Amino acid sequence: MVKMQEETKAPRRFEQTIDTSQSITALNHPVRHDAGVKSRDDEGRDSAVIRVVLADSEDIFRVGIQKIFALEDDIQVIAQAGSLAGLHGTIQRFPTDVILLVESKLIASTVDAIPELVGRAPKLKIIVQSAQNDKSNTVELYRQGVQGIIPRSISPDLLVKCVRRIAAGETWIDNQSINWVIEAYRSLSAAVNSFRTQPRLSPKELAIVTCIMRGKRNKEIAGLLGTSEQVIKNYLRKVYGKLGVADRLELALYCLHHPLHKKGA
Repeated sequence: MVKMQEETKAPRRFEQTIDTSQSITALNHPVRHDAGVKSRDDEGRDSAVIRVVLADSEDIFRVGIQKIFALEDDIQVIAQAGSLAGLHGTIQRFPTDVILLVESKLIASTVDAIPELVGRAPKLKIIVQSAQNDKSNTVELYRQGVQGIIPRSISPDLLVKCVRRIAAGETWIDNQSINWVIEAYRSLSAAVNSFRTQPRLSPKELAIVTCIMRGKRNKEIAGLLGTSEQVIKNYLRKVYGKLGVADRLELALYCLHHPLHKKGA
């Protein structure tokens, strides 16, 4: 674990403008619109500023978190969103590194909303602050692409550390969640190994599975096969149904044990 240096810095001042039509609060930092903005650490070295968007329906939460990040030179809150539609607009308008998303009234089902956020901004890193700490919710959030799940009771120091770690490309996960993810993987592997019959896939379905195993996205697959992205989605739903899997991850695990992409129908 990396030891954090405790520092006391004077908070920066912010000017706010509110776009009520999109439920977005944009914080006026002109330098934030340019990628690769740099700041100086205590040793005089350049370090990239982490651009954060706060997403929650409660203003009091966003104000409190903004005050915490205002004390850090390498973290800036560039915008706030009070609705899911506002969040979509925010990440399209502002270059963003990290979203801090509170699991509350903002989104009826955070798990279902994550794939769309990832699809809109694949390089975006997502932290979910969750009120519930249960196995199924935790496993599904990590599987959908969340890089970190934190409790509402997290301390300011740990929150700052979490944002820095995730911005650097790490995953923030506690021991209990690690156990849950491993258990889910083992259960899935056992279920995959329990299949006794080999489902028959059409040549087009096999071609799509092959592309999936090579890491291709739906749009890329559509281009390669000369069809539309929606058609690829329709084929994938059929493949998932035939193989008894729910998503790309389960499909990849299934193919590790049943190399369908190497066989014809």
